[in-house]
Amino acid sequence: MAHAYDAIVVGSGPNGLAAAITLARAGRAVLVIEGRDTVGGGMRTAELTLPGFRHDICSAVHPLGVASPFFRSLPLEEHGLRWIQPDAPLAHPLDHGQAIVLERSIDATAAYLGRDGAAWRRLIEPLAEQWEGILADLLGPLRAPRHPLPFARFGAGAILPAAVLARTWFRGPRARALFAGLASHSIMPLGKPVTAAYGLMLGLLAHGVGWPMPAGGSQSIADALASYLRSLGGEIQTGCWVQSLAELPPASAYLFDITPRDLLRIAGDALPAGYRRSLSRYRYGPGVFKLDYALDGPIPWRNPAVGRGGTVHVGGTLAEIVASEQDAWQGRHAERPYALVVQPSLFDPSRAPAGQHTAWAYCHVPNGSTVDMSAAIEGQIERFAPGFRDRILARRAMNAAQLEQYNPNYVGGDINSGVQDLFQHFTRPAVRISPYTTPNPRIFLCSSATPPGGGVHGMCGYWAGQAALRCFGSAAGRAS
Repeated sequence: MAHAYDAIVVGSGPNGLAAAITLARAGRAVLVIEGRDTVGGGMRTAELTLPGFRHDICSAVHPLGVASPFFRSLPLEEHGLRWIQPDAPLAHPLDHGQAIVLERSIDATAAYLGRDGAAWRRLIEPLAEQWEGILADLLGPLRAPRHPLPFARFGAGAILPAAVLARTWFRGPRARALFAGLASHSIMPLGKPVTAAYGLMLGLLAHGVGWPMPAGGSQSIADALASYLRSLGGEIQTGCWVQSLAELPPASAYLFDITPRDLLRIAGDALPAGYRRSLSRYRYGPGVFKLDYALDGPIPWRNPAVGRGGTVHVGGTLAEIVASEQDAWQGRHAERPYALVVQPSLFDPSRAPAGQHTAWAYCHVPNGSTVDMSAAIEGQIERFAPGFRDRILARRAMNAAQLEQYNPNYVGGDINSGVQDLFQHFTRPAVRISPYTTPNPRIFLCSSATPPGGGVHGMCGYWAGQAALRCFGSAAGRAS
């Protein structure tokens, strides 16, 4: 390749594109190399079931996307990104036609929680009011917080197991179920420390910024990032799977939006033995089983208020959700799994033909599972939406092993690219002062296997890009 680059980024997920943009904004010549024919990683949209039904292949709802400090610094709206806010961020149906709706308004949410409404306000309102400072301190490597008081308030509850916080803070089943559903985005047993952090984070985001979806699907985020990168002079090459560091053109720095496992495979010979051992010990968590539906009408929830939620947590009570998440962690497939359901076409008509709808659902399963969970997920939806199965025109299923085949960063179907427990949150992928660097000064990791971990926010890539810029040095020029 005749052109020389300052940096080459392997992988075009949100973090790979964020790393490339960070470098390009600093005037560096950047090339992004992507194995698939389109950019995006976990941000892709396609017709998976029937013509005219556009489904998000991986991620679908993006509270961290709209709240990300890095994304908020970019002119993505000028490059085609438009956010759609559902009527409510979340709904959580219960048996006998009951339901909780997590509204943007704390007052409206509290009204659904009865005697726990005041407790919800005391827990979440101070955090929602300070969401920008809290996110600025959480979405990055371990460092002294710049907003110590809000951070300390968040941390006091975040360190707890979600099941403990739910049972001690709330008295009734409704608020306990709501918090359990939020915390289960951790993909860990709710009896483990720091799982409460996920419930608090998603709760404060619901009130602070909402849980929006991008118009047209998640591919819109990837396309906007790629368009902005190109406007800065960055280049993107698709359809090229990198198998070895030796295949890459000369550059001063190489940034990898891949897992520790694939970093070992591609660049292991350029890394010392001790660091390779650390990468080989990196832990991956449960996977997911995912379904996409083409429907002849909206999901017929027994309680119509559930249809106001862009996302629906289908799992029942705290005890049921705790059992489901424990099953996935211990290698079992839950009979009544906690499932996430998204209804994009209710709020974005571009996703389906007129009068018809799309739906997206997944549950947590053991890592690498090949078990078909379609009947179990549909049984849970039917429990709260009788007649749902009659609405199905077509479905497409992906088990955990197939998700990894589609996106190698989802090892065993683990969409967080590694367990995010107390130990492995800030030390991912290894214990280093800067987790984005490696002992090789030219090789960096910019994937969600670095802090702050999973989610479409680009912050892993931003921090890795900053680390690479520091290593260039003031005298570093374009590679020759």
